[in-house]
Amino acid sequence: MKTIAEPGRPVALSRSDNRARKLPFTWEMVQIDDTWVGIHTNRSNALIDTALRAEVIPELVSWQTIEREVGVGASRLDFRLSGNGEACYVEVKTVTMCDGNTAMFPDSVTTRGQKHLRELVALRAAGHRAVALFCVNRADCSRFTPADAIDPVYGELLREAHDAGVEVLAYRTNWTPQQVTLDGSIDTVL
Repeated sequence: MKTIAEPGRPVALSRSDNRARKLPFTWEMVQIDDTWVGIHTNRSNALIDTALRAEVIPELVSWQTIEREVGVGASRLDFRLSGNGEACYVEVKTVTMCDGNTAMFPDSVTTRGQKHLRELVALRAAGHRAVALFCVNRADCSRFTPADAIDPVYGELLREAHDAGVEVLAYRTNWTPQQVTLDGSIDTVL
């Protein structure tokens, strides 16, 4: 939550009537200056699911089947796209942190994220397409880079994954309290 969890900022919450929950509210987004930042990771995955089905991510179109939460090795990856005897595995990461106009991930050390990158590399080595898709949940960023100062292992693994053929995509989103939209790809700097 680096760069976004500061007291006094306007937030948007959703309410759940599920009595089994510890708290009745979920923090959905926070306003930073004129920009709403979406922080709920499940919303990012739902948005990418909708975008995949609507075929609005040009790099990921024309798949016959879209599956969510697919077990792969010791991990669960967000999507498996398949068709014509081929498969493409996609892991989505929610990005909320930025420095200037540069979105950065992760905002804390992520051993789980490191494991996902290793799984993507193994899938690519086995002949499948593999994609690390960074869902930049703020409209005030025009490029993406790994946050090496926070998790240098993740940054190095992302570069190694890219060198091994894993595709690295970053898509910016535009959040408001009324809606969220995919706003297009942004430059990735590895």
